[in-house]
Amino acid sequence: MAVRPVPHRFSVAEYYQMGVGGVFGEDDRVELIDGEVMEMTPIGARHAACVNRLTRLLVVALADQAVVSVQNPVRVSHWSVPQPDIAVLRLRPDFYAEKLCEPADVLLLIEVAETSGAYDRSVKVPLYLAAGVPQVWVVDLPGEVVDVFDVAGRFRRGTGETITPVGLPDLAVEVAAILG
Repeated sequence: MAVRPVPHRFSVAEYYQMGVGGVFGEDDRVELIDGEVMEMTPIGARHAACVNRLTRLLVVALADQAVVSVQNPVRVSHWSVPQPDIAVLRLRPDFYAEKLCEPADVLLLIEVAETSGAYDRSVKVPLYLAAGVPQVWVVDLPGEVVDVFDVAGRFRRGTGETITPVGLPDLAVEVAAILG
């Protein structure tokens, strides 16, 4: 009888043990998606500038209302701990020092896509929504639009339009301010 090899899925705990054990270097850009360690695409200048704009915009607008977490992990399941470009989180006095944030803590996740748009839309967005994240934005830099995903579906916003996150009804963000 022939036996077919089965890939090993890593849990979040195993993934962090690998990090502590030195499997990943300090500068390695990896994340755990559905039990697989995925190498993230390099960050280009346009991507970095967009993340910087979003960070400034959200920190100023949400000052004492939320934590704006930049390129930090969000534990979405036993098997996945992605690192979205921006996570807007419920305000907590410890700023999530005691444990990683989880979907119940998330008000909004944002992925900035210069080259990773198809992957973000087909893999990461469904992962986030299935975990209960209320809304995900994919900033499509080449297309100069923001795709907004939530339980109601997907809609697209372009320059001249604004977006109000589901979890932050007092916040209106101009797409032009995101794209620069």
